[in-house]
Order: sequence, then C-alpha cells, then structure tokens
Amino acid sequence: MTAIIPMRNAVSSRQAGGSFWAAKSRLLGVPRLVSPLVLLIAWQVFSATGFLPTRILASPVAILETAWQLTRSGELLLGLAVSLLRVLAGFSVALVLGIVLALLSGLSRLGETIIDPLLQMFKAMPFLGLLPLFILWFGIGEAPKIGLVAVGAIFPIYLTLHAGIRGVDLKLIEAGRTLGLDQWGLIRHIILLGALPSLLVGIRYGLSVAWLSLVVGEQINAGSGLGYIITNARDFLQTDVIVVCLLVYAAMGLATDSLVRFFEARYLRWRPRLVTP
Repeated sequence: MTAIIPMRNAVSSRQAGGSFWAAKSRLLGVPRLVSPLVLLIAWQVFSATGFLPTRILASPVAILETAWQLTRSGELLLGLAVSLLRVLAGFSVALVLGIVLALLSGLSRLGETIIDPLLQMFKAMPFLGLLPLFILWFGIGEAPKIGLVAVGAIFPIYLTLHAGIRGVDLKLIEAGRTLGLDQWGLIRHIILLGALPSLLVGIRYGLSVAWLSLVVGEQINAGSGLGYIITNARDFLQTDVIVVCLLVYAAMGLATDSLVRFFEARYLRWRPRLVTP
C-alpha cells in the first residue's frame, strides 16, 4: 500500500507536468506554427535540390537575403512609405463618403430610395476595371491610384454601417427621445454608437480591399511604391523581390487590421462577447 501511493503521486505529477507544458504550448501557439514551418522547410529543400527553379520561385533564404538588402538600401522603406500614403489618402476619402452615404441612406427612406440602388449597382461592377477610365480621366499621376483605393474601400464601409444603423434597437431611440435628445443627439449618442461595431467590421474589410486595390493600381504607370518595385522585378525575373514586396503588402494589411481590432477591444468593452480573449 505504501508503494502504491508514491507511484500514484508520481503519475499525478507527470500528468500535471504534461498538462502544464501542453497548456503552455497551446498558449504560445506552437501547434499552429508546425504546418508553416514544414512548408518553409520543404520549400527550401526543393529550391536547394533544383526541383523548384529560381526563375519560378526563389528560396526562403534568398528571399530573406533580398529583404535585408532592400531594407539596407532604403528602397523597400521608401516604396512602403509611398504605398502607405496612397492607402491612407484613398481610405480616408472612402471612410468619409461611406459614413455620409450610409447616414443619409440609413436614416431616411428618401435617401435610401436615391442612394442605395446606385451603390448596389456600382458594387456589382468589377471596380478594378475602372482603372483604364481613371487613367483617361485623371492622367497617370496619383489620382487614379488613390481613386481606385477609395472606390474599392467605400462599399464595405457603406454596407456594414447601413446595416448597423438599421439594426439599432428602437427602444434605445425611444429612451433618448424621452430624455430630451434632439435629432443630432440621437444620431451622435445612440445611432452611431449602436452601429459602431458594424462600422468597425466594415473598416477592417475596407482596409484589406484598399491594399488589394493598391496592388493593382501601382503596377500601371507607377514611378514609385511597392507596385513599382514589383513591376521592375517582373521585367528582370526577380521572383525574390516580388515575394518580398507581396509579404510587405500582407504585413501592412495585418498591421492595419490589428490596429482596428485594438481600437475595437478598447472602446467596445461594453459589448457582451461570446468568446472571451
């Protein structure tokens, strides 16, 4: 009996230790890193053995070396700065227009009758096909690129905010009227706050569409930016440079999305959650 108790204690200790390391691994996200690491290793092995030629796709090591060289020369940072300014300019236009149009359409039946059919009609069009028209109308400067970003990002903002406005609880509006709020007070303190979660979803989606639009816009008649670097690399079959720029696009999209999620977590703490962080 005395020998069984220490054995049970040892088994319990091993189980506790195992569960501790398993919980710590899950916390660090280790299992989610396994498949990407396997893919990178296989990619490098295929490149090193010649099964994956460089003219088709450069190896991960060559891509890292190219990223370091572009960063040291300043070419990558300059292109990133130019592309970021284009996204900020185009998305700012989309944000203002999207909010104004959603308010006019969401708060007024007449506004919905006039505005919503036009937005739905343009939404169904492939907006990337507007680039040739933008070049004819605005030339080959910054305007067509910023315009393409704005057109691509405005639809998610409008649609989500419009749905959020229409989904505001009518009891809250009645309560606001009872407390003496005027029309502007209702919009500011109840409708916009009630529709804010939907608006943030639209902003996240709109930012991803903005970066996607910029990838296309910068590859036509661009003299700077990440798209310009990609175009030059395509002419010289530099797949490593192309992959580096695409990874930068992805990183910027992830960074802007994380910024909106941080804002959402900070200012929407009052909202009940199904899953706690």
